[in-house]
Amino acid sequence: MSEAAMIVPPQSLRIPQMPVFETTEQERLHRKQRLAAAFRLFAKFGFDEGVAGHITARDPEKPDHFWVNPFGMDFSQIRVSDLVLVNHKGEVVEGDMPVNAAAFAIHSQVHAARTDCIAAAHAHSMYGKSWSSLGRLLDPITQDACAFYEDHSLFDDFTGVVLDVEEGQRIGQALGNCKAVILRNHGLLTVGKTVDEAAWWFITMERSCQAQLLAEAAGEPHFIMPDSAKLTSQQVGSTVAGWFQFQPLYARITKEQPDLLE
Repeated sequence: MSEAAMIVPPQSLRIPQMPVFETTEQERLHRKQRLAAAFRLFAKFGFDEGVAGHITARDPEKPDHFWVNPFGMDFSQIRVSDLVLVNHKGEVVEGDMPVNAAAFAIHSQVHAARTDCIAAAHAHSMYGKSWSSLGRLLDPITQDACAFYEDHSLFDDFTGVVLDVEEGQRIGQALGNCKAVILRNHGLLTVGKTVDEAAWWFITMERSCQAQLLAEAAGEPHFIMPDSAKLTSQQVGSTVAGWFQFQPLYARITKEQPDLLE
């Protein structure tokens, strides 16, 4: 067989594409399925901490409403049917369980500040909260960390559990136009134009925090040069890249735990 004969024509490749929906109902179900899968993945990766943490997805029909995890339910048990819809007043519109007051105080204001985003993710993950205690941004020391190069911020304050929407507003302001914000002494928060993207940025940011903590414990990391870091950010830090990185994880978790789709 010649070398040319072994090359697969591009038109025959199955290249994943971001979905397009015919109805609002289809889009809502898709977002909720991705949301439930994200919770299962966060549990699998050990990002849960008691009842702390929340991921939200804006409703496609009511943009000032968002879907969120029920307060007190373990991430590992959340199904599509368990998700709760909350309005802009913090009232449960669909569902029969309460919502974490901190989830509403933070996410309602982040969603209000970032109308371009569909989802936001926050959890008290080990390496994210450890790194946050340093009150520093991540440095471009790995290819993966470059996804956040000049695209994450710092909320340099801590006054206790976030229960006031005014503090949620300040977090939204600190986030700015970035994909992520480090909440000092608290943890990480990421956003995305899809649930997939927001969840992936959290997963890879947590690992980037882990990588920098390990590297600095061992010695003095070498930084990637600014031009290379900026180029790499464009390559691995785009909306499509964030969405795409989540797809194998979604396939994995739905195969392992199909009950999440119930």
